[in-house]
Amino acid sequence: MEIQIIAFGIAKDIINGKKVTLSLTDEHTVGEARRKLSSEFPDFSKLASLKFAVNANYVEDNHLLTADDEVVLIPPVSGG
Repeated sequence: MEIQIIAFGIAKDIINGKKVTLSLTDEHTVGEARRKLSSEFPDFSKLASLKFAVNANYVEDNHLLTADDEVVLIPPVSGG
């Protein structure tokens, strides 16, 4: 299954663009997407935290994905 991921902030810089398509083969979960991203883009492992939102809701790694889901990367945010 292929999913398209939308990235913001430093996550967008890491993937060199706003969107990336991942091919998921096993679980079709956010956890698999996280592992695949870290494998393809090692700089993700340097981030203190990286949240995923699916269809405008924050989700955990065990969340099952479908091809129609809107998947968004939410990198750590700092500021004042």
